[in-house]
Amino acid sequence: MTIDTLDEAYRRLHRTGPEFEGWLSNHGPMAVEALVHHGHDAGVHRWLDSYLDRLDELPRGVNPIDDWRAALGDPKRTGDWLAYFARTVAETPWRTVLATWWPRLLPGIAASATHGVIRVGHAVRALRDHTTPDRVTELGQALAYWAARWQPVPGAGAAAGTSGVADASDRLPRVPCQDGGIRDRLTQLSDVPGWPTALAGLRPPTGPDDAPRLLAEVVHRASLDFLRFGHANPVMLVHTVTAPTAVLRTLPELAPELWLPSLDAAWSATAAVTAAYAPAGGATPPPITVDSAEEAFDRASRNGDEHVVKLADAVVDVYAGTGDRSALAAAVYAAQLI
Repeated sequence: MTIDTLDEAYRRLHRTGPEFEGWLSNHGPMAVEALVHHGHDAGVHRWLDSYLDRLDELPRGVNPIDDWRAALGDPKRTGDWLAYFARTVAETPWRTVLATWWPRLLPGIAASATHGVIRVGHAVRALRDHTTPDRVTELGQALAYWAARWQPVPGAGAAAGTSGVADASDRLPRVPCQDGGIRDRLTQLSDVPGWPTALAGLRPPTGPDDAPRLLAEVVHRASLDFLRFGHANPVMLVHTVTAPTAVLRTLPELAPELWLPSLDAAWSATAAVTAAYAPAGGATPPPITVDSAEEAFDRASRNGDEHVVKLADAVVDVYAGTGDRSALAAAVYAAQLI
């Protein structure tokens, strides 16, 4: 990995806000981290040259964050949150900041269609690879975005059922009106018959040490489900894979007592986005042949869409853990759809 490439890319991006055109998420920090992580350094600045033109300036803070609980989930305080975390990560070791704020932010994992937690997951991986001031700054901006858009999943709680991941996924109901933005769709979940039961139906792990294994199963299943459902809304359904991946990557930096609630939150995010965007009946995707993880990511990189790149980054991890080429096919399918 070329350290300077990612730090330079972060430096260019940190002058921009976490959203643009009103509410769209700035995927730049996540995409460039994935590209560099997979050795595609050479194309990062060229990709950024075109992407940066779409972005807004970094919002400035007005009122300091005093009561953090009251400010959670208030997008009008985005600039204030950015200032708060810029100061926090400058004064406190990044692992301490993560340990303090992860349990505070985790219940609001649906923030900005899960982009808050996804951006944090990419930042944590970059810091684990190499700690630099620019990567610390990125973690601060990622946490600030999560805090500003903090949003719980209705009905979320601890897994308490008897179903494995595949059965639990198959039993998820759908919102009655799959229209509008994610906030409108998630609001419907409270009134969906059987939603709380389906969400709690996942069999819990045998203990904290079993949580990473079960979370990896959630990611694996979501990648296969993308092949069945991705045609319906490929951009949004990418997050059924990338959100739990972000949590899974962060687990090694968290105390074991946070692993079970992290699993529960990740499952709730995947389940909620599935319920909000996946059709009730799946389709059979066209035959897709992909021979290696490198090929899958190369094809995603050539496609260039930030969602395709992030999905490829996630399913390469799935393949590394399972050897299942069908997971890699999800990234190729996304490149065909987006």
